[in-house]
Amino acid sequence: MARSAAALERYGPDFRYRHYASVKTLPMALGGTAAVGLGVAAAQLPPVRSWLMDRYSAGQGPSAERRARSWFSVRFVGEGGGRRVFTEVSGGDPGYDETARMLAESALCLAFDALPKTAGQVTTAVAMGDALTERLRAAGIVFRVAHRS
Repeated sequence: MARSAAALERYGPDFRYRHYASVKTLPMALGGTAAVGLGVAAAQLPPVRSWLMDRYSAGQGPSAERRARSWFSVRFVGEGGGRRVFTEVSGGDPGYDETARMLAESALCLAFDALPKTAGQVTTAVAMGDALTERLRAAGIVFRVAHRS
């Protein structure tokens, strides 16, 4: 994000970026942190690691039904000029379906859309920007402004 902001004038000179994870309650945050820590520690033990690795075979993943029940939602807060804007990006299963959709739309965008001239290693925002956002919208990923103050 910071690299895109440095390359694109529209972000402005005072752009800063930070990210956070949010949970509804303190016990949920503590329990989630403890569970992840315990899982990482347990995975260091060879028998546990073998058991975890044997849970799924290569090429096996969640069923179509399970993927249909999955979703993602990412919220952003932007501040500037004395205003605050809350936005959200959301869609279906992020692990398989939406990732594939994002990659396919990125490839189509690079192949067929009129994009700014760039060179070298650039970020997605610099290379494709609004053209990719419009492709993702058309493919069913939701971008919305939730609230302005």
